[in-house]
Amino acid sequence: MRDLAWFFLAALCEIGGCYCFWMWLRLQRDVLWVLPGTILLIVFALALTRVEAQFAGRAFAAYGGIYIIASLAWLNVVENARPLASDWLGVGLCLLGALVILFGPLWLAGHP
Repeated sequence: MRDLAWFFLAALCEIGGCYCFWMWLRLQRDVLWVLPGTILLIVFALALTRVEAQFAGRAFAAYGGIYIIASLAWLNVVENARPLASDWLGVGLCLLGALVILFGPLWLAGHP
């Protein structure tokens, strides 16, 4: 459960940080948007290292499912655009894959 919290914190920071750069580069907002964007991306990287995983690649792969859920939430809440049914189907498939990646080693080793 603790890992899930770190994943969601990482996702919010990554999306928020990238959105700051989007505001600057795509929406021609002030270059000062880069500062909070950079800080958020640093916090993202730090949060992702807090996940209990033997290998970084496995943690990053499992994080992908959480990132996709958070991205659609961002789309809905911040950008005020409703996700499509196909978006939710994709989230379900990705989340299932993330769970297999994250918990697969435990299941294969016979742990509950």
